[in-house]
Amino acid sequence: MTPHNPGPRFRSLSRRTLLRGAGVSLALPFLNAMAQPSPKPAAVPRRMFAICNNLGLLPGEFFPTGAGRNYTPSPYLKLLADHRDHFTVFSGVSHPNVDGGHPADISFLTAAPHPASSSFRNTISLDQYIAERIGIQTRFPSLTLAVNTGFRSLSWSGSGVAIPPEQSAAGVFRQMFMQGTPQEIDAKIAELDTGRSILDTVAGQVRRLEQNVGAEDRARLDQYFSSVRDLESRLQASRGWERKPKPVVKEAEPQDLPNPSLYMAKVAQMYSLVRLAFETDSTRAVTLMLDSVSSPVLQIRGATINDGYHNLSHHGKSEDKLSQLRLIDTWHMRLLADLFKGLQAVQEGGETLLDRSMVLYGSNLGDANAHSTSNMPTLLAGGGFKHAGHLAFNREQNYPLPNLFVSMLQRMGIETDRFASATGTMTGLEMKAS
Repeated sequence: MTPHNPGPRFRSLSRRTLLRGAGVSLALPFLNAMAQPSPKPAAVPRRMFAICNNLGLLPGEFFPTGAGRNYTPSPYLKLLADHRDHFTVFSGVSHPNVDGGHPADISFLTAAPHPASSSFRNTISLDQYIAERIGIQTRFPSLTLAVNTGFRSLSWSGSGVAIPPEQSAAGVFRQMFMQGTPQEIDAKIAELDTGRSILDTVAGQVRRLEQNVGAEDRARLDQYFSSVRDLESRLQASRGWERKPKPVVKEAEPQDLPNPSLYMAKVAQMYSLVRLAFETDSTRAVTLMLDSVSSPVLQIRGATINDGYHNLSHHGKSEDKLSQLRLIDTWHMRLLADLFKGLQAVQEGGETLLDRSMVLYGSNLGDANAHSTSNMPTLLAGGGFKHAGHLAFNREQNYPLPNLFVSMLQRMGIETDRFASATGTMTGLEMKAS
């Protein structure tokens, strides 16, 4: 991802180069630049959890027949039957101009077009848009999680830089709930203070550069300088959280599962962590990429799988491969049902945690066998919406999925009528009275 050419006098100094040379980065997940003042916190907060399974689900097993609240559930949706009144399933939706097959997963929450292009540059993801506006209200402005991805991430900063995901369930648990010693807290605060002084030095460098560039470059530097100052403000906010006691939970620290074949067990761990994060109001924006493409032959209790997940997705209508995929997809739905059940079991402000938390589940691929990015399987649960059952759009001329993102942002209390390629809010999906 090559930055826009800023002109001959500034060619060797990109935003990332300057900050990386100083030992800090604008892409840090806790330190994204705030685009507007943080609104006052709601008495009972709302939250967002976005999940992308980048090999999708078998379309014929996922999409229901009929539209509206009286749809006939598909085999997969029958596994979510206990929660039918608490989610909406969408068909005929996709991201306009997001193509390229597997690479489209990095655009799942950004809707940035043509992700397989050599000139592609990503844009801000839905979670980071939220974090920039209300992230200061919680200890962690956002959590970026993953299973089996390496460095692949759903979360992208405003400057189009990927935020490295956390894949250690134990590490995330310790960050959220294990209180450091007084010495460790002092050391962390010292690190944050050092970061602020480094930013002061960087700002001085920027001011000197402004004297030697043209008007267009000065405008870019002004924007960069503002970003540096906003980053400094976020550092100061992080400093304030260090001495506040972390919440105490009854659950024991999870044990990391190093074997990537234990994919479903890893997913279950991440779902439990997100429930704890929301229950303790540790964060209000979480993403989870399930990298099925990079996952090996899966070990699933009660199932026999003898081929790699990716190979199975290219089933070519082989019944043997399809039967194994059904087993895998069934487990995805069972774990999702467990997540909904866990969120419903927690009361908050006279409602359930599911009522207060939007859970977005979907994929960048509508049909992994064909590498198709149209008709993306998408489901939204909870979050304070009047759930409409099945919103069925044209499966050939798809409805823009970013419209759902605008609805979600507004449900979070963020005043906006646009995000990425959205044309408005999601047709047919209404909010409950707050």
